[in-house]
Amino acid sequence: MGKSKVLVVGGTGYIGRKIVKASLAEGHETYVLQRPEIGLDIEKLETLLSFKRRGARLLGGSFNDPKSLVEAVKQVDVVICTMSGVHFRSHNLLLQLKLVDAIKEAGNVKAPGSSTATESKKYENKQ
Repeated sequence: MGKSKVLVVGGTGYIGRKIVKASLAEGHETYVLQRPEIGLDIEKLETLLSFKRRGARLLGGSFNDPKSLVEAVKQVDVVICTMSGVHFRSHNLLLQLKLVDAIKEAGNVKAPGSSTATESKKYENKQ
């Protein structure tokens, strides 16, 4: 099985950091969404820079700019969202729905258990 291009959304969180490290360790081309909403959170910025030093690519994108999400998704074939819903459950759910919309619009992301975006379309049509 070939290596994937993986985008991790929420890569600076507890689970996200582990997913990014595992993806890099497995040799996948790994991307992390760098959202301007993190502002000047030094810990998150340091985490992003450490990923970049390890070979991850940072992609700019914002949930307030749907086109930027679509452009980020178009560069990969797997999207993993690890955003926490603990503190702002309903707000993060709405953000995640925006990500789902971007994935659908980009049309190139594999569905669970599929090997191609074409199979993903078949999966999506069954839902």
